[in-house]
Amino acid sequence: MSDVCPDTAGEGMKSSWPELVGKTGEEAKEIIDRENTKITARIISEDAIILAVVVCDRVLVRVNDCGIVTQTPFVG
Repeated sequence: MSDVCPDTAGEGMKSSWPELVGKTGEEAKEIIDRENTKITARIISEDAIILAVVVCDRVLVRVNDCGIVTQTPFVG
């Protein structure tokens, strides 16, 4: 994703967080917002349907019904 969103995911800025799978959505959002200040994390259901549109200033944090992150969050 860093090739598509160089301003928010490049130059030493983190662009994906595989280590957050299994953590709570709130904890993941806090970590993402702290580690990359150019983006905003949004918590959504793992079942939510999202249009395939790249948005370079967001990270979608997909959580299950228990609020646990189920997929690697990434910029875009």
